[in-house]
Amino acid sequence: MTVLDSPIPRFHLAVPVDDLAAARRFYGEVLGLSQGRSSDTWIDWNLEGHQFVTHLAPEGQRRIHNPVDGHDVPVPHFGLVLTVAEFQKLAERLRAADTEFVIEPYVRFEGEPGEQWTMFLFDPAGNAMEFKAFADDSQVFAV
Repeated sequence: MTVLDSPIPRFHLAVPVDDLAAARRFYGEVLGLSQGRSSDTWIDWNLEGHQFVTHLAPEGQRRIHNPVDGHDVPVPHFGLVLTVAEFQKLAERLRAADTEFVIEPYVRFEGEPGEQWTMFLFDPAGNAMEFKAFADDSQVFAV
């Protein structure tokens, strides 16, 4: 059984890097991870079925925001890739708890490869979290 076949949700982790070309060489060529979607400021990687993302962060900055689909995404952040039903249930639970969202639940990349539900929030310690879901799970690493 691979991670993709597992009933356990996959993790999603986004980390800051100061050089996307160096990240591309290391994660793609040295570690041999396959690359998914990317932009001028971030790259998705397939880390054994988990979604690992490198976001460009200028030297010396630990917390940054990068534009993704018209929203300022906080980096670093972590979370899970859920089913759409699990995502909707969690969104309802968070709304019922009066959670303040950094980015309200919505569909990102609508009609494009990698279309997904996503939402961002901070935990009480200020750690950024993203929860996401793909209607078509084969699109997790779509280019």
